Amino acid sequence: MTKIHESSNQLVKQEKKEYLLEVKGLKKYFDISEGWFNREKQYLKAVDGVDFHVEEGETLGIVGESGCGKSTTGNMIVQLLEPTEGRIIFEGTDLSELNQEELREKRADIQMIFQDPFSSLNPRMRTFDIIAEPLRTHNIASGKELDEQVYELMSVVGLNKSQANRYPHEFSGGQRQRIGIARALALRPKLIVCDEPVSALDVSIQSQILNLLNELQAKYHLTYIFIAHGLPAVKHISDRIAVMYLGKIVEIASKEQLFEKPMHPYTEALLSAVPIPDPTLRDELEDRIILKGDMPSPANPPSGCRFHTRCPYAVDKCKEVVPELVELETGHQVACHFPLNVDKDS
Repeated sequence: MTKIHESSNQLVKQEKKEYLLEVKGLKKYFDISEGWFNREKQYLKAVDGVDFHVEEGETLGIVGESGCGKSTTGNMIVQLLEPTEGRIIFEGTDLSELNQEELREKRADIQMIFQDPFSSLNPRMRTFDIIAEPLRTHNIASGKELDEQVYELMSVVGLNKSQANRYPHEFSGGQRQRIGIARALALRPKLIVCDEPVSALDVSIQSQILNLLNELQAKYHLTYIFIAHGLPAVKHISDRIAVMYLGKIVEIASKEQLFEKPMHPYTEALLSAVPIPDPTLRDELEDRIILKGDMPSPANPPSGCRFHTRCPYAVDKCKEVVPELVELETGHQVACHFPLNVDKDS
């Protein structure tokens, strides 16, 4: 009996898949109480119970309107913000359980590319020093070896060695973002959080940066969390996509599943809003879903399903009961009482 019990435990362990990153019950509340004598605390619930995982080597896209909590989620993953509640598990280690020195070492494996390539770079530092800073901070290289690594990073992201002594203001927006990417790559991280890395760039440059990120991922076996508010960029780079609305994830699926069979009404509306470049297909604009009203304040979110105030399919149950994020098809999770495009036989 003992041997059978041990073998069954081993089988369970083998079946349990290990992820590079797991996020469980993640919350971030900001205290917005006014006045010294305010008895009741008021909180802005930027992120309110988020669960997802990221596999090694994949790209998880996180998409949603401004204010949905996607960037706050990214900032918590790279430890720029401390979670109010929840767990961030990286390579099997809960980051909240690490001391400062252990966390410092672990953070070398998690880097970030910021939205604004100008404000994220020190205007008083030359390009060489910006890229070299993480290598110096973690005592990875110095002297000639440092020079070689910095110049190699510049070459990898499409910058010339002769540009090493220039300041950020001497570069274009796309070039500045390449500097930011080189800096993020310096420590050879396992996970890079890309926080809307192309939204501040010209459309003509966006595709260049997206293609560069794809090339770097293949070369260095990187894992990305790609945050954006536009679906076209997310579709171009992501393997799976998580859709956020008002601090919660409402749908997670592979790129193909999400675009072919959206199950959440909010996802359906986002897909409907994607611009159609072909003028011969303009008649399809009549089928577009226009959401009524604005996204409610995260300081006072609606009861039940948070999307019910704008959902064309909402009923009384949606106003009262919070829908759980459940898997309806393999790899396809949705938080909706009445999901769309569901195969009734499944």
